[in-house]
Amino acid sequence: MTSARMILAVALALATAVASTWTPRADAQGQTIKIGILFDHTGPFSAAGSLNCWRGAKMIIDYVNEKGGVLGKYKIVQVDGDSQSKAEVAINEAERLLNAEKVDILAGVYSSAHAVPLADKIDKQKKFLWITTAIADNVLKDRNLQYTFRPQPNGGLFGAYSVQYIAAYSQDRFKKAPKDLRVAIIYEDGPYGTGVAAANEAEAKKHGMQVVLKEGFSIQAPDLSSLVTKLRAARPDVLFHTGYAPDIALFLRQAKEQGLRVKAYLGHGAGHSQIDKLKEGFGNEIEGFHTVDPVAGQLLDPKKLKPGVGEMTQEMVRRYKVFEPNIPPQAIAPHVSMGFNNMWILLNDVLPRAIQKHGGITPDALAKAARETDIPEGGTMQGYGVKFLPPGNPMAGQNERAFPAVFQIVEGKFEIVYPKTVQTANPILPLAASSPFAAR
Repeated sequence: MTSARMILAVALALATAVASTWTPRADAQGQTIKIGILFDHTGPFSAAGSLNCWRGAKMIIDYVNEKGGVLGKYKIVQVDGDSQSKAEVAINEAERLLNAEKVDILAGVYSSAHAVPLADKIDKQKKFLWITTAIADNVLKDRNLQYTFRPQPNGGLFGAYSVQYIAAYSQDRFKKAPKDLRVAIIYEDGPYGTGVAAANEAEAKKHGMQVVLKEGFSIQAPDLSSLVTKLRAARPDVLFHTGYAPDIALFLRQAKEQGLRVKAYLGHGAGHSQIDKLKEGFGNEIEGFHTVDPVAGQLLDPKKLKPGVGEMTQEMVRRYKVFEPNIPPQAIAPHVSMGFNNMWILLNDVLPRAIQKHGGITPDALAKAARETDIPEGGTMQGYGVKFLPPGNPMAGQNERAFPAVFQIVEGKFEIVYPKTVQTANPILPLAASSPFAAR
């Protein structure tokens, strides 16, 4: 009797262990993987890039499902959440997706102000979070998160790259050594802006530049004229600006009204990368403006990428026509590539390994699979490779191979101007005299 009980106990334990890995859902649609996609469909972040990130993610999920799903048999069930451009709503939506909808993976997140509290909260629940967009360093820095991964470049790189770009062209285009350049740094005072601005300042000081003003502002501010006044008094050659969409429009409008003039204007992603929205407010006046973001896939030479990657970029461009039928390919915002490419990495690399090598899609299996990701440079649609920093590293979960690029609006469309290895056009520096923002 005792022996029979022991056998039964062992059998029950084994059954429990098997059940706790992953049993594919058997339903009318076959085996499925449920992914919660959390972006801002409403509010100011929507037009600043979040909606385009969602479009990119949806397009690649649809594509994979049309091919039969992950590994040709596991269909993706996409469950959307709308953060409404509010941190508290983002947290509530994440809880709904994870605990009510029972999604296997939570992916997306546009705003760093949302990602910072979400990452910690979700990691403590031992749930898997795949961040496609939010860039602030302190989403991951010194937190040793175990189930949170970000293939996207981090904000510190954004701030460093824009300054390195100006330093590289300082003598040739401004006829000044970097140490003689006067630079100003303005930023929204959330995790995103604060992190990029800190990197701007650190890199500027490394090059000996004169930081004549560094000041944050609230994205809710109804008036930024006092900031414009301070900038006029500081007389910077170069202005580094990190913000979202509404505050960028407000600042540019008031800067123009008050006659702020600079030799170069550099933004960092978000609203600065939404060229169609900028044109709605300022038309051709945005000519010569810069933004820093991961490369928009369609701007890269497919011959420089690994075989088959260029074809995926073409697929992205083709599918995006559903949303904006008349948009020229070069005008498609980088955020579309972020949603498409970073979800493609999850579906094409991490999930297959988790299922085949680690027995399913539990958070532990997914985390193990992600840590084994080893994609070389040129292996993704945005040009960078993927290798996540391991536990114990101050930036554990960050893709150490990711990099952004500096874009400039040239003849009404984005061109890559830095780094030179992926450059598609020579930069226009300083701003052309015809610009209402150009120093006279």
